[in-house]
Amino acid sequence: MSMSDPIADMLTRIRNAQMARKKTVNIPYSRIKSDIASVLKDEGYISDYQKMKIEKHDHLEIALKYYSGSPVIETVKRISKPGLRIYKSANEIPQVMSGLGIAVVSTSQGVMTGQKARSAGIGGEILCEVV
Repeated sequence: MSMSDPIADMLTRIRNAQMARKKTVNIPYSRIKSDIASVLKDEGYISDYQKMKIEKHDHLEIALKYYSGSPVIETVKRISKPGLRIYKSANEIPQVMSGLGIAVVSTSQGVMTGQKARSAGIGGEILCEVV
């Protein structure tokens, strides 16, 4: 059976692994998930990520980050879903918690934070919000 929303599955696996205080989490690999992990690493929400092969299938291993025993990622919320895609222009991209969080945006220039998309003047699909 195929998965209808692999990005939501990725975010849920990260959320569940952090609640269980795991050091790493493995998710099935795709380029978009790798790009999202890259943004999360650049913004300091995860320690590291790497592509690895487990039983003939590619997986993405994400090293989770904790500060004073609590997860760095407080909340992660999927915005654009397969049933309802959310696209915003550069000046409509939301600012998450007045700049304390990030919006992950898929643009024509690649996956980036909402702040970078606004400064570049390009809009796109709002994938998720992370605080």
